[in-house]
Amino acid sequence: KMGRRSAPRACGGSALRRVFPLRYLLCASGDFVKVYSVSTEETLRLMGGHADLVTGIQLNPHNHMQLYSSSLDGTIKLWDFMDGIPIKTFTVGSKLLALYAPASAEDSVFVVIPKKGERDTFQLVSVKLAKGAGQDLEAKELSVVLDGVGASMKHIAFGREGEYVVSVKDVNLQVYFFKRKLLNRFSLSTLKTKGGDNNFSCVVCHPTEDCIATGHADGKIRLWRNFHHRKEYTYSTLHWHHDIVMDLAFSVEGTRLLSGGVESVLVQWHNESSCQKDFLPRLGSPIEYISMSSDGALCCTLHTDNRITIINSNLRFSRSIQGLIKSRDVKTGLVVDPRTKALVLNGEPGHLQFYSLQSDQQLFSLDIVQRQYIHQAGLKQSDLVKVAFSARGTWLATVEESEEVTDPELQLKLWFYNEETQSFKLNTRINSPHDNHITDMCFRDMNELEEDSLILVTTGRDCVFKVWVMVEDTDPEGNVSWSCDFVGSYHNYQATNCCFSEDGSLLAVSFEETVTVWDSLTWDLKCTFCHPPGNIRNICFGRQTCSKYLIGATDYGFLCCWNLLTCALEWSAHLNVVVLQPDPLSEHIAAVSWLSKESSLFVFKPNEPRPIYIQRNLCKEKILLAAFVPRDEPEIISSEKYYWLRRSQLFFLTDTQELMTLSTKSLEERLTPSSKQLAVEESLPVTPFSLLLGKHRRQQAQEDTELGKPVVHNKQEQASPAVKELLHTPAHVLPSASFLCTIFINSLLISKENKSAEEIADEVEVESEKAEDDSDEEDVTEMEQEDTSHTELLGEMTCKLSKSQEKELRKIRKTDYSWISAF
Repeated sequence: KMGRRSAPRACGGSALRRVFPLRYLLCASGDFVKVYSVSTEETLRLMGGHADLVTGIQLNPHNHMQLYSSSLDGTIKLWDFMDGIPIKTFTVGSKLLALYAPASAEDSVFVVIPKKGERDTFQLVSVKLAKGAGQDLEAKELSVVLDGVGASMKHIAFGREGEYVVSVKDVNLQVYFFKRKLLNRFSLSTLKTKGGDNNFSCVVCHPTEDCIATGHADGKIRLWRNFHHRKEYTYSTLHWHHDIVMDLAFSVEGTRLLSGGVESVLVQWHNESSCQKDFLPRLGSPIEYISMSSDGALCCTLHTDNRITIINSNLRFSRSIQGLIKSRDVKTGLVVDPRTKALVLNGEPGHLQFYSLQSDQQLFSLDIVQRQYIHQAGLKQSDLVKVAFSARGTWLATVEESEEVTDPELQLKLWFYNEETQSFKLNTRINSPHDNHITDMCFRDMNELEEDSLILVTTGRDCVFKVWVMVEDTDPEGNVSWSCDFVGSYHNYQATNCCFSEDGSLLAVSFEETVTVWDSLTWDLKCTFCHPPGNIRNICFGRQTCSKYLIGATDYGFLCCWNLLTCALEWSAHLNVVVLQPDPLSEHIAAVSWLSKESSLFVFKPNEPRPIYIQRNLCKEKILLAAFVPRDEPEIISSEKYYWLRRSQLFFLTDTQELMTLSTKSLEERLTPSSKQLAVEESLPVTPFSLLLGKHRRQQAQEDTELGKPVVHNKQEQASPAVKELLHTPAHVLPSASFLCTIFINSLLISKENKSAEEIADEVEVESEKAEDDSDEEDVTEMEQEDTSHTELLGEMTCKLSKSQEKELRKIRKTDYSWISAF
């Protein structure tokens, strides 16, 4: 996904993963690590640098201002999360699916990787983090700890003081003791009796005692003891959850055990007793992860609706951070709110979520259906299926329907934005606006300069499209409501799509294989376009200089462009377009195709059949929806290739409910300036020590120049990464002095064996001056005995000079070539 080429970037819609609450809340989201403020709930920084999904984050146990992260890109990164600076990148070279950093491991971390040669089989391995002065290091020293482990973070846990590690998978539990190198295996029965299911779902270890807590698919929690012995182990059972236990967490002192599952209730168990427990109910959605802060003051739960809840130690709700809610099916499409530039789409059942791309949080949720949603399989309930905004966002139209296939209950609602309450207020409710499913709707986009020009069009499977207009009520207050003004049809075909031209004068409605164009003032049918075989899947008008074109995509894999002036087909292309999205601020249109299990992007102008931008294999997931979101200010883009993204940003939603965006910059360019501090130039010191040392060097060089001394620069010192790291890294980010000392001292030493050819020639010249003419009869032993082992490793060989060549070299060195400077 992430190369130097333009690539889709996971953005705020990415699912939040393991979180760690402190004063700061750290969580993995897509290929980023996010840092939230616990007190204000705002996103403080976004740490980007991984080229694929971040699969694990762990605080550095030896420095809690640093964070380890692992990714599917095969790297482990060490961050200073206070400043968002990547300190080190360790390349492991294999997909990393989980990360653990126990305090007992001095210079190692543990990761889960796929087992080579076997499918869906994973290993827990120890990775030795190489020591070195550079920022990018290899970490190839791996040692297998456990085989056949689960791929989830929740399936592995480390015991007290890191003495042992526990792994659960299916109905099997493994405990490996590091010092004794002993592996104990325990198995539960695979038989499901009385509705029970013994499959393990999660595991945690007691922080101070030899106790293992495991969650199971049937809602039971087991507490294991005496597992040092294979046959004498014991376990007790706690049971409250009626379904799978999704995660467990011990308190810092180990006196309380927290559990969560699909019931959306956080359960707190005391003293390993089923009788002593507390509840925090109604948390909104199933609990997927539970994390404790290092001081035990806070707990946070991560929910399946992409929300983090922060909870006090006394089991009281504190606050929540809501990301993009992943709906079961985004039937509304991706719509942009003209007022806030927020993405608007299905949220909680029956709700419309307004999601801010700038703050990466939900602005608010609007209850459209206004009925209690019952989480029960097979129950037919109403849900939100269509959404449309007027040009300035003052009116909102929504369609809700029941899940009945043959005879759905439909409601069309019109909402008006109330400036006083800063929210939408229901204006008109229309029951059964169509006799069958509503397939599309749109407002006439004329900037709402006149209330009379504002109309709404809906299309349905009942083979008609309807035009809705505002009418004044008869009451003295002069309120308005909406009613049907016109009904149109074409040969009794089902109406599937509709859209207005940019100036609002024309309405295009597709009826199966035919596109019809209507005059929006008189509702006369102007012309029709047909491209059989295949129904019309998407239609849109060209904009600005391309307003005379109409674009359509068929489900048989054709993209067509019709000229409205000549009423003829301008051009067509064989392309399986699943998404057709025009940019509201330019002539550009984005088409996303799905072919051979990959999505590709084509950007074009209707007046040119050749695309101006092609991105094949945009992602492996199927892209279902796309939206252009206007930028607050046009972005400065150096490459003409991406000029079409100057005024708007393009977002995609995949079938896995991932929200992605297209980036115009390479990975290096996307990193913040602060993240490049380790690579800062010598002439740009950033620490007080560096400033002081730099000032002293400049003064010394100036004095030497004034005294006529040649200024000699130590090239080896300047090129030393150790010196750069010491001088340019903020003090709180630096490794320990004991670690840097050896590297720093070695970098300042000049090896006698590694002298340059120029230095060797200088020594030869000095010796020859002392011996004068006698040197012609002697061998230059230093040249003969030069150790070339180091240069051979680099693929180079130092050539040894003969006596005649030495004499010639001395003559050349003594020759005055200063006359060349005149040229």
